[in-house]
Order: sequence, then C-alpha cells, then structure tokens
Amino acid sequence: MTDRAESVVVRELSDAAASARWDEFVEGCPSATFFHLAGWQHVMTEAFGHATRFLYAERGGDIVGVLPLVHVSSRLFGSALISSAFAVEGGPAVSQLGAAEALAEKALEAAEALDVDYVEFRCPHEAGEGWHRKSDLYVSFCRSIDPDVDANLRAIPRKQRAMVRKGIKAGLESTVDDGIDDLHHIYAISVRNLGTPVFSKRYFAVLKQAFGPRCDIVIVRNGGAPIAGVMNFYFRDRVMPYYGGATMAARAVAANDFMYWEVMRRACERGYRHFDFGRSKVGTGAYAFKTHWGFVPQPLTYSFFLRRGAALPEVNPLNPKYRLMIGLWKRLPLPLSKALGPMIARSIG
Repeated sequence: MTDRAESVVVRELSDAAASARWDEFVEGCPSATFFHLAGWQHVMTEAFGHATRFLYAERGGDIVGVLPLVHVSSRLFGSALISSAFAVEGGPAVSQLGAAEALAEKALEAAEALDVDYVEFRCPHEAGEGWHRKSDLYVSFCRSIDPDVDANLRAIPRKQRAMVRKGIKAGLESTVDDGIDDLHHIYAISVRNLGTPVFSKRYFAVLKQAFGPRCDIVIVRNGGAPIAGVMNFYFRDRVMPYYGGATMAARAVAANDFMYWEVMRRACERGYRHFDFGRSKVGTGAYAFKTHWGFVPQPLTYSFFLRRGAALPEVNPLNPKYRLMIGLWKRLPLPLSKALGPMIARSIG
C-alpha cells in the first residue's frame, strides 16, 4: 500500500464508465472481494429496491479505494447502512493510505443523512470512538484446490468421502443449468425447513444477469428429478458455492455431498485453485457439515458504528427473540412461504 501527496477525493458511483474502472480496481486490489464488484449495486436496486451509496476514493485521477454501501430498512429489523448487505465480506477495500479513512468518513455522513441506527462494515475496521467489533458469530471456510481432481477427492476426510462415493454409486448426475426455476424451488424448500424466509426468484435471476460468467448454477438430479442445487460465484482463482439447498429425497443418496464435490471437481478442471465454502454461524448444522469436509473455520470480524445509543444488532436465527417466528415458519405450507418470504428476506441484509 502506497502513499502520495495528492488529497483523496470521494465520489459516488453513477455511470457505466465508472463501473468499469471500479471493477478493474477490485480485480487488482488484494483486500477486495467478489462482494465489492459494482454489479451488486444493480442487484440491490433491481431485486430489492434498496438505496445504495457505492463510494470510491480517487487520488490523482486513479481509484484507490471502494466502499459499497446498501441502505436496508424495515420496521422489524431497523435501519442500517451495510457494506455489503447480503454478503459475507465488505467494508473499505483500498490500495493507498488515507483512502479507508476518507471512505469511512463519507459513510458516516451518509448514515447521518439517512438517520440509520448503525453502519456495518463486514471486515475488521480500525477506527475511533463509536466503532465496535463483533467476532463471535460467523466463521468462514476456505481451502486450496489441488490441480489434480483425484487428489481433491482423497483430501476429503474418510467419512465424508464415503458420502460423496455414495452419491456417485447412486447414479446421481450434475448439470450446469441456465435457468433458475429448479434451484429456487429446491432452495425454498430447504430454507423453509430451517425456518428462514426465502429470497425471491427475481433476486436469483438478477444475480445471474448481473454477474454473467462469474455465476453459475449446478443442479443434481436423481433419475432426472432435481433434488439438490447451488448457485456459485467465481472471483479470481476461487469458487464460492453461495445459495444451495436440497429436497428431503436428497438425504438418502447423499446428494448434498455429491453436489459440493461436483462444484469442486468442475472448478478444478476450469483452473480455479480455492474453494470458498462461505460463512456459517458457529454451532449450526452448516458449520458442522463444513468441518466434516475438513475445512478449518476462520473467525469473521465485523465492525459497527452505533448511532443514537443503538445496541449491536443480533439479526440471526440464534437470537432467542426470533425462536417463535422460526418455529412457526417451519410449519408454513411451501406456497405460502414462497409468497411471504421475499418480503421479509429483503430486510434481513
């Protein structure tokens, strides 16, 4: 990271030319992630109707930092300015000294103008009074992909590798699908069974449209019937299975294990070298599943600026406040959960 004499100027992303420059910076900035790409601005406005403040810092005409901000507001969960909403990571991604501070300052000015309860950076943020950190809820899982496909299979712990082989022996097949219908239906079943509101089908469609070759959908079929599916993101040398699910029929043939193996296998053959299993809450089934695959959890630290004496947000299923709601949601008929879910999911962030 370098320093220069010119002052930092912060601007707001507003046109296609700036978006191209933004993404060029993101591709080359080590601290930037898939969730810093400019396409998320389109996704947030088109799929959810959320207002955004995508800020970038310039010095001497060059972009030296980006900060994608999304304003998420609801009566149920409050009002927040998040970088980045619906993402694992976010916060200022910068290449020069002074850029992070300038971007954070503009974020707090936006928070004041929008009168939000808090600002959230999904990264560790070195800042002064009013900022707080939380590191005890989420962890991430990532490991390298060997260039040899068979070596990756052997690297899976024995019991979980047996589950992958069970799916193979059951004759399961995986395909990369252009459409979103099968995935959304499978995902809706999975999250309803977990007591979580489902995202809209439109959200999945907009993600596919916004990220093009950076996004694909792998569907697992048993005898032609779709029983598991996952939407994957691709960034630099990594693949990120992000929105996945399975039907009840999937369990008997280990379709979940087979599906993630197929994502890894396909990514390996395409030259990707890291498998990013995303984030999970400590103590959940997803957390256990990923550790059984041999992935080592790494704590995620999020930073919050609290306004008006607000408390640190606890918008997650482990909060006892939502236990009754989760129990009721699990019992909803699937069509009703599909109809009501998107109205709630858009506000969780």
